[in-house]
Amino acid sequence: MSRIGKNPVAIPQGVTVDVKDNVITVKGKLGELTQEFDTDLTVKVEDGNVLVERPSDSKDHTAKHGLYRSLINNMIEGVSNGWTKNLELVGVGYRASNQGQKLDLALGFSHNIVLDIAPEVKVETVSDKGKNPIVKLTSHDKQLVGQVAAKIRGFRKPEPYKGKGIKFVGEQLRRKAGKSA
Repeated sequence: MSRIGKNPVAIPQGVTVDVKDNVITVKGKLGELTQEFDTDLTVKVEDGNVLVERPSDSKDHTAKHGLYRSLINNMIEGVSNGWTKNLELVGVGYRASNQGQKLDLALGFSHNIVLDIAPEVKVETVSDKGKNPIVKLTSHDKQLVGQVAAKIRGFRKPEPYKGKGIKFVGEQLRRKAGKSA
């Protein structure tokens, strides 16, 4: 039984939610997002809340009930507050810089990696002396921010011995002991 799906999603001020056919559109101060949902489920906007209802308690319906409620919640949160992911570059000589939407990463390869980032995602790099460089990604689309962050992290995943690589800020890495003498 989906307990998440039963909870209504509150609509904050400045956000409009439209449901037509099987598409929900959410507009806010940071942008606009659309999402198709399953034909079996019904989405209603009542009293400043969005309600997702399912026809039966079958396994498929309960799974999709919670899924679409979470997606709608993430859309509303995104257009009102936005989503942010912070990546930390751990390693000697690892650097990050950006010019507009081009992210330039020096990760110990023979060449720098230059990545064009989608226009919906704002990129910012912070390089303080004595600290690891940080790449900040911000957007109203949670899915897109996560996808871009995962792509950047995939260039140099953190390794378990020294912890070098690109990791999320606050991420706990599983460390291994080195060779025993």
